Amino acid sequence: MSDAPALKLGDFICFSLYSASHAFTRVYKPLLERLGLTYPQYLVMVLLWEKDGQTVGQIGEQLFLESSTLTPLLKRLEAAGHLRRERNPADERQVLIGLTDSGRSLKDQTTDFFDHLMDAVGMGVEDLIELRNNIQTLRANLNRFAG
Repeated sequence: MSDAPALKLGDFICFSLYSASHAFTRVYKPLLERLGLTYPQYLVMVLLWEKDGQTVGQIGEQLFLESSTLTPLLKRLEAAGHLRRERNPADERQVLIGLTDSGRSLKDQTTDFFDHLMDAVGMGVEDLIELRNNIQTLRANLNRFAG
């Protein structure tokens, strides 16, 4: 029998992060519904707005997603007319992802997202930056440990 105290669900850091992630998704949901996007699709679009013409591998690496998860998501965005998938002429093994005019224009429809999210989180920008940095450090430590 262990001398460790019995943990309650509310004591788990991983559950706090998991449930906070779900809460963020619920806040984003009405914003993204008007764009016809899911949250993972939105994250892909944000990456492409930052730098167009990335490979599937580059996108997957930044989102911590396997290509088997990412490919169907990219196909749906392509079917919606927001991006195009093309083989890289320099390396046929790679698929390049590029924005269409429709995909680029979606960015203009997200200008109110920041204010909406700031209202929802109820924290100052400095506190959010510190929290984000701590979570990124935590993620990096966990990734190193998990191998």
